[in-house]
Amino acid sequence: MAKVAVVILNWNGEKLLSQFLPAILEHSPAYADIYVADNASTDNSISIVQQQFPTVKIIALKKNWGFAAGYNRALEQIEAEYYVLLNSDVEVTAGWMEPIIDLLDKDKGIAACQPKIRSYKQKDEFEYAGAAGGFIDKWCYPFCRGRIFHIFEKDEGQYDQVTEIFWASGASLFIRSEVYHEVDGLDEDFFAHMEEIDLCWRIKNLGHKVFFHPGSLVYHVGGGTLLMGSPKKTFLNFRNNLMLMTKNLPKRSFFPLLFLRMILDGIAAISFLPHKNGLKNFWAVFVAHLSYYYYFFRIMRKRKNVPNKKVGRIYKKSVVFDFFLRKKRKFSDLEGDFTTS
Repeated sequence: MAKVAVVILNWNGEKLLSQFLPAILEHSPAYADIYVADNASTDNSISIVQQQFPTVKIIALKKNWGFAAGYNRALEQIEAEYYVLLNSDVEVTAGWMEPIIDLLDKDKGIAACQPKIRSYKQKDEFEYAGAAGGFIDKWCYPFCRGRIFHIFEKDEGQYDQVTEIFWASGASLFIRSEVYHEVDGLDEDFFAHMEEIDLCWRIKNLGHKVFFHPGSLVYHVGGGTLLMGSPKKTFLNFRNNLMLMTKNLPKRSFFPLLFLRMILDGIAAISFLPHKNGLKNFWAVFVAHLSYYYYFFRIMRKRKNVPNKKVGRIYKKSVVFDFFLRKKRKFSDLEGDFTTS
């Protein structure tokens, strides 16, 4: 059994594979096997990997399963101590793997970890999907150290501490294989967006920890599948966030928070209207709620191992209120107001 399996989920990403696989092969240690799990691409992805990168192993899936189901089906076929779920549009750097593997080897209580993620396009800035580690507030709105909503901080070493976080980015997610299978992997009902937050929350509900390690650095292009402002992205974000709450919040706080989220989501939907694709995004929020209600009881049956109190590293206030009304634009402005394990 390999120590590490780096698994890149691909769909019609021949250009990205040609661009980013060389660095992955160059900067990954000998104990890591590199895989491309292909979601039934119709371009030349598989032939390019076979011809240009013969040491990379290929798992050819028979249809496009999306992010969650694609990874689940690929990882069923891979034996390794650790999995690294790596987006095809991520540029890794020298020494990107060793610090995190060393940390996981030393502390068995840590189940998952992410590197520092900067923007590929603005290389001195943190990137949207993960930055220096993910968190949620009491209303379950996600944000990151280094990125709150549309504000991206420059990386000046302000978050260069190995620290516990709430969720690790699916763009570059290190996870113990036994824990991944213990929690039944990614939830396929999410299809895409926030499935890694749900995975990390379920991991934490079992008493495991999720960490960030600044000694590992990668650059993420981002926005490759769905562009910011896309109605499809809006639909998935709003629906999946409601699913996230339903599956993981303690019972005593779930229904009051759900009621308040109905109001907040309505306000958010209206706020889309003056902007580009405003009506389509407004409608996407409405359809997201209809989809959530339709699957409500199915989602409720997925509640497992939910503790009676909130797990650690949840922001105890509203990041929306703090950001828009109190003008707290940096994660460092929020420090000290998080739940403890």
